[in-house]
Amino acid sequence: MTGTSKVALAFSGGLDTTVCVPLLEEEYDYDEVIGVTVDVGQPAEEFAEAEETAEALDLDHYVVDAKAEFAEQCLDSVAANATYQGYPLGTALARPVIADAILEVAEDEDCGGIAHGCTGKGNDQLRFEAVWRDSDLEVIAPVRELGLTREWEMEYAAEKDLPVEGGNEGDWSIDTNLWSRSVEGAKLEDPGYVPPEDIYEWTETPGGKGVETVEIAFEEGKPVAVDGEELPPVQLIEYLNDLAGSHGVGRTDMMEDRMLGLKVRENYEHPAATTLLNAHEALEGLVLTKEERDFKAQVDDQWAQKAYEGLLSAPLVDALDGFVDATQGKVTGTVTVKFEGGQARPVGRESDYAVYSESAASFNTESVDGIAQEDATGVAKYHGFQSRLANEVAADAEAKKAELLADGSGDEGEEEQ
Repeated sequence: MTGTSKVALAFSGGLDTTVCVPLLEEEYDYDEVIGVTVDVGQPAEEFAEAEETAEALDLDHYVVDAKAEFAEQCLDSVAANATYQGYPLGTALARPVIADAILEVAEDEDCGGIAHGCTGKGNDQLRFEAVWRDSDLEVIAPVRELGLTREWEMEYAAEKDLPVEGGNEGDWSIDTNLWSRSVEGAKLEDPGYVPPEDIYEWTETPGGKGVETVEIAFEEGKPVAVDGEELPPVQLIEYLNDLAGSHGVGRTDMMEDRMLGLKVRENYEHPAATTLLNAHEALEGLVLTKEERDFKAQVDDQWAQKAYEGLLSAPLVDALDGFVDATQGKVTGTVTVKFEGGQARPVGRESDYAVYSESAASFNTESVDGIAQEDATGVAKYHGFQSRLANEVAADAEAKKAELLADGSGDEGEEEQ
């Protein structure tokens, strides 16, 4: 279809991307396919599988380490309190990072095309292509464009003797990165199905471990240390995944609304993300004014929506980032988080930027800065005045209307008109 000799494929070594290799040659007339795997914190065995499959296919295989870049993106999402329908974004944040890395390899290797193995029913196709369609490369989606089903892929793999075990990749479809682990498919597609405990790998059964506290330090909205020990982003996230996960923190079982309008059952694990988001929001509650918090909630919601869509490069996000950055200068301090019963609950917070006066808020002080309790009397009289007046006016009007109807003058007035 193209005549250009080389195409770069987002390659995992799983069934979908493995069958894409010969299809790109047979159906799209490419002479050479190169595979690109991007490391955003997947388990080591996934890279081993990709390497082994690439070798069996005689495929040039590139592995790009993007963990540090992805970790920074995750911490940016903390500054924006980014969740979608209640869960921390993981896959959505990772896909543009992966797409950027693959595009860079494709351009360095002088490819004419760039391809993925995403289905036409999911979000990832949109997130990849939002990045790639800004280039001059042909964007190819064999699974979507050829209408492939999993059963067809398994038969094709067997016919071609491709290095996949009959397409059997386990009971569940799992996507793992530094920030989250998603589990879907098979029986989980039934919203009424209660998942077994063995779908979880990052989190222990909640309540199985005692109570533990941890202190997280933030500088300008970004977490920088745990219990006084400074850690770079990747290590900080990995440490909290282990610690919070051991307490069962960060499980989500939900019905998610995808971009294409489909509603799907999703299960997620995100221990570090849950911990950091809870801690960050607690610190913002201490240092931001009510007006800032109210408006930032709207900004955060829009930021998360664009992140879910894979569109953090949109002009709107530049404007949103401007507001987020302006508020985060004050989000510096520490938060103590208690792990208990599967929860990561902030139980203490300190900051030099605290918009808080203990003496003003205390019930045990008479007056502060010349303001005494009795000064609130005037405020209390005016508070709700307009609402009381509106209710009174409405009641008087209804009473007059009832009086007119009772003496019949209302009907007479209508006849005179």
